[in-house]
Amino acid sequence: MSSSAPATTTGNLLPVVMPAVFVFLWSTGFIGAKLGLPYAEPMTFLALRFGIVVALMLPFALLIRAPWPKSWKEAGHIAIAGLLLHGAYLGAVFASIDLGVEAGVSALIVGVQPILVAVAAGPLLGERVTRRQWAGLFLGMLGVVVVVSNKLSLGIGTPFGMALSVFALFGMTAGTLYQKRFCGGMDLRSGSVIQFAATTLLVGGLAFALETREVVWHADFIIALGWLVFVLSFGAMTLLYILIRRGEAARVSSLFSWCRLARR
Repeated sequence: MSSSAPATTTGNLLPVVMPAVFVFLWSTGFIGAKLGLPYAEPMTFLALRFGIVVALMLPFALLIRAPWPKSWKEAGHIAIAGLLLHGAYLGAVFASIDLGVEAGVSALIVGVQPILVAVAAGPLLGERVTRRQWAGLFLGMLGVVVVVSNKLSLGIGTPFGMALSVFALFGMTAGTLYQKRFCGGMDLRSGSVIQFAATTLLVGGLAFALETREVVWHADFIIALGWLVFVLSFGAMTLLYILIRRGEAARVSSLFSWCRLARR
């Protein structure tokens, strides 16, 4: 009996610990952006990150024979969701932080996303919206307005930078709803390859059009890039896949929406 007790305890703790670990890892993306952006422009930084992820994830998906979309239409839906979640969201967040917006303020702005998704899901997906959710959205937006106004009055960040964080909020919200509506059966491994590849083309194109593409290979940049690629894009996403396989995805869905990131 003594040998079975630890196993039982561990089994009971995993559903509690794994979502918390996932959320902690995913939320460090803001720190990684702040650490690495002094050494590379935002679109260049993201193009490197996503390009490395695709270069590593594609052979893995092929090796394990992950199922791929059965039609170009299905693949297109997956790509569009990725462009919204990774391109619009992360691209705008990185650009916002690069323009001087504090990482914590950007995180606060996009932190309204779960409530915004819940409210928008009413008319778009036919889900019931409660008064508490409407109240939560109002209070959340009010808090954002107060914080943003205070930061701008102190000369921290720029109006355009703040607007980019707001754009990231709506981009992530649209991506979440789009993924829920059109990509419910997506395989996480092959689908991630498609989403990261599409986003690499987008941010890579923006980097060539708008940036110098110069990178200073400082230790801080290498650490930030490595963390975002391996810990977030591989580690956290693998953890999410395990949670889905264990049937725990519903327990982390709202938290995952808050700290989403490129799946990463």
